[in-house]
Amino acid sequence: MPPTTSSPPPCTSPTSSLSVTETVNGSHKFTIQGYSLAKGIGVGKHIASETFTVGGYQWAIYFYPDGKNPEDHSSYVSVFIALASEGTDVRALFELTLIDQSGKGKHKVHSHFDRSLESGPYTLKYRGSMWGYKRFFRRAMLESSDFLKDDCLKIHCTVGVVVSTTDCSRLHSIKVPESDVGDHFGMLLENEDCSDIIFNVQGQKFHAHKLVLVARSPVFENELLDAMEEDNSEIVISDIEPKVFKALLHFIYKDDLIEDEELSASSSTSVISVFDTLTAKLLEAADRYDLPRLRLMCEAVLCKDISVSSVAKILALADRYHAMDLKSVCLKFSAENLVAVVQSDGFEYLKENCPLLQSELLKTVAGCEEDVSGGGKSRSVWAQFSDGGDTNDRSIRQPWENGGERSQNMWAQPENSNGRSPRQEE
Repeated sequence: MPPTTSSPPPCTSPTSSLSVTETVNGSHKFTIQGYSLAKGIGVGKHIASETFTVGGYQWAIYFYPDGKNPEDHSSYVSVFIALASEGTDVRALFELTLIDQSGKGKHKVHSHFDRSLESGPYTLKYRGSMWGYKRFFRRAMLESSDFLKDDCLKIHCTVGVVVSTTDCSRLHSIKVPESDVGDHFGMLLENEDCSDIIFNVQGQKFHAHKLVLVARSPVFENELLDAMEEDNSEIVISDIEPKVFKALLHFIYKDDLIEDEELSASSSTSVISVFDTLTAKLLEAADRYDLPRLRLMCEAVLCKDISVSSVAKILALADRYHAMDLKSVCLKFSAENLVAVVQSDGFEYLKENCPLLQSELLKTVAGCEEDVSGGGKSRSVWAQFSDGGDTNDRSIRQPWENGGERSQNMWAQPENSNGRSPRQEE
């Protein structure tokens, strides 16, 4: 028998970390005025710059006019960068530049930064450790060069201290909870704390706060500013149902939709009309009080209810209350399911009450036809009339008995004097 293998234990969520090694760079300019007077100071003696800080350490430039070591017979000047503060095994990159003062830009540069180092960055073991060049420049050549001007030398140095860090955001992330400001404002609404206005909605009273309403709705702002001037603490509203106004206040204070069975129920399967649903009435309130986010939330709910039987009335609803995203979805759905939508009861409502929407639907159908010509669809929208088919399987197959019936006009048109429509005369 083959040996049995046990499955590995389940893994916990993987973790990750990131180590970053880079240089902390800093620069210093050191001007040596009176070079000729510095000559003869003696081998091994230097002129030091002011200290400067890079990477948390103090540094200084040392210039040796007579050279650093006796074996060079004072024929070279020496330049070094020294660690001027306490430190152990400080790793760094260096660059020393002797400035060409002729303006030609032919500086003398010694740099770690532009080349790879076989042994890595230079390590300074303790305070006073130095990096540089004993034979930085031959003195005789220096004194006849463009580097020396008006008895002045200019040295520029850059120090790059090597530091390694661990990306703390990956190892020690702090989770910020979701905003709870809506909960706090919701409690303010529910407890009626500090309320300063009452809405009498068909006999049912709602306590609210003027500042909250003014901040959320420009319509409330205009209405309540007038009420403030009149010192009116109660406003009567007779054309909104109490449950709709309650949902409206819930959004204003909590920035989300109220939990209600009518909002979660599908209007397409409900026995009531889409116009009578709480979502539709809340969409109307959002339009009335200029609350674009609430409007969009209602659009999202109604969009889930789009079907062949409901799309025409949802389209009319969207057009009435300026729900443009929902309207666009309805037009496109109607164009793609044209035969079934035209045969629905909702389309009859559309013909009788919203004739302008018919033109918009025709334009949408034409746009779909252009997609067909560009290869965007496998089948013409108008071709649906030939077999009653539907790209989304939501229409009912309608057999056409003869060519005359296939040419019947789907739009309501005025009849001419002989009782026939212009389409039927053709």
